[in-house]
Amino acid sequence: MAFRQRKRLVGISWRLDETYISVKGEWKYLYRAVDKAGDTVDFLLTAKRDRRAASRFLRKSIEQCGTPAKITIDKSGANAAAIEDYNRDLNASIELRQVKYLNNIVEQDHRAIKRLTRPMLGFKSFWSAAITLAGIEIMHMIRKGQLICQRTLTPAQQFYSLA
Repeated sequence: MAFRQRKRLVGISWRLDETYISVKGEWKYLYRAVDKAGDTVDFLLTAKRDRRAASRFLRKSIEQCGTPAKITIDKSGANAAAIEDYNRDLNASIELRQVKYLNNIVEQDHRAIKRLTRPMLGFKSFWSAAITLAGIEIMHMIRKGQLICQRTLTPAQQFYSLA
């Protein structure tokens, strides 16, 4: 993906959470991670909210952005199990923190995505939801200043420069 090649580096302290998205009248799960400064690390739309989905998201995020020192989550058992599995399987030492209020950064970041998807009243297919949400997330990252550009461009021009 063109955006990933030009994305700024993220911090080593992540906040990880998931939110709900309606697809064909059923709830699907949008996993999202942001760093301590509020920059988006990664996102993934999944059909289920379980250990396998959380593990897949964690491995994808680490592959794209490197291994974090700390991950803060809410009381989600699936996310905790995924991080513990990753630490055990790869002898990593990611510190897991389950602090309700430190996760407010990612919860507030969900608002930008929900603000755009709520008027849509849900998606008709999983594929269209994944593609649309990817575009929304990329535009959100551009607005945050996460795209490396040679010259000063508006967010819309930066988005079009990726094509």
